[in-house]
Amino acid sequence: MTKSQFGMIGLGVMGRNFLLNVAEKGFSGVGYDLDAEKRRLLLEDGKDFSLQTAENLTEFLEKLESPRKIMILVPANVVDIVINDLIGHLDKGDLVIDGGNSHFPDTERREKLLNDNGFEFLGVGVSGGEEGARHGCAIMIGGKPENYELVRPIFEAASAKVNGEPCAAHVGNGSAGHFVKMVHNGIEYGLMQLIAETYDIFKRCFEFEDSEISDIFADWNEGELNSFLVEITATVLHKKDAETGNNLVEMILDTAGQKGTGKWTSEVAMDMGVPIPTIDSAVTMRQISAMKKERTAANGILGTNAIKAKDFRKLVKVNDLKGGLLASFIITYAQGLALLKVASAEKNYEIDLTEVAKIWRGGCIIRAALLEDIRAAFAKNKDLSNLLLDEKFADQMKEIWTDLLTVCVTAPTVAMPTMCLSASLNYFNAYRTERLPANLIQAQRDFFGAHTYQRIDKEGIFHTPDWDE
Repeated sequence: MTKSQFGMIGLGVMGRNFLLNVAEKGFSGVGYDLDAEKRRLLLEDGKDFSLQTAENLTEFLEKLESPRKIMILVPANVVDIVINDLIGHLDKGDLVIDGGNSHFPDTERREKLLNDNGFEFLGVGVSGGEEGARHGCAIMIGGKPENYELVRPIFEAASAKVNGEPCAAHVGNGSAGHFVKMVHNGIEYGLMQLIAETYDIFKRCFEFEDSEISDIFADWNEGELNSFLVEITATVLHKKDAETGNNLVEMILDTAGQKGTGKWTSEVAMDMGVPIPTIDSAVTMRQISAMKKERTAANGILGTNAIKAKDFRKLVKVNDLKGGLLASFIITYAQGLALLKVASAEKNYEIDLTEVAKIWRGGCIIRAALLEDIRAAFAKNKDLSNLLLDEKFADQMKEIWTDLLTVCVTAPTVAMPTMCLSASLNYFNAYRTERLPANLIQAQRDFFGAHTYQRIDKEGIFHTPDWDE
């Protein structure tokens, strides 16, 4: 029997679709899953491709050519179990690829474990959902560059393409692949909440029907706000509920779930001293959304909508929301990329942000027209510390930041929660402020804890022992 070029452990929707994608591109594959039904579905869906399955791990490994290239796409809490089962059966030089949403410290631990036993490892971030896995996703590869060369043709073939370029690349050393994917998901949290807040304003302040809001988002998707998330927003707002005939979005409980990657992004940014308040606020808003019973009780006690929505419409126009959303999108990408810049230096990832932006242009959840300009910005200046310092984006922000200001100043007057929009505005204003009031904070810290301070007129570290004299 001819041995397969690529193996997949885990034949759930993502694993099966990714393997079907690989096989459709001309690579032979073998899939393994404990669930016989999932193995049957793979063969049924892939009957026209060079695919086979295995009923146990030994058979699976026997059907792979050497060095084996094995991808794992299973729930995060199962990855270690699979790796531990594999270790006793691998040969030196075999490559194990974790393609799940693993936390980067786990990736570092797994790489060391496999390397210590003579095996190779890649931590790979995959974005695009089940549709992307089947027809073209964004693939962020971390680990040794030479290990990526073993699977480069496979991953490039399976990735989305933009202008003929594959949305797959080696993004850095060690756990860089999963770190970049984590930040991708943090940015995703931010963009989704920004869109949701804009939708909420249209719904409650402009009193538009869902179909009207859908048409606005569809129109915006034809311009600078062109993106996957804006596109699907227009789509979901048109969907009818088969049971009630109402708009489906109106029948969905307003509690948003999360798998942890947004929270991880906030935690790591806090540890590294990188401000990402839009992403932090998105995580917070999902947490508040989960407090449904408490919010309902608070609404009865505290009330809402301080003044009539028509007063909002006198001050804010649809075009203000468009400019405000675009400004917030730019700021959210800027925050995430700034985190990647710092993490790359701190963890020796050697991340090329030009490559990251290139990958994100297609296949992934945060793909957007903006990413072509973002790629160009970092291609022009690899030392760019923040996207907002790029000349083109700086000029654009000077034009549209007042749209965001108009929205954020007016929203509180009608008790509209715009935590992410407001966080974006405050980040922008703080980032471009030459002198912040942290001098007062340092004085306070020195008063009660002798924490010292620096001066503006001379070098050194200073302490004032007699602040109250």
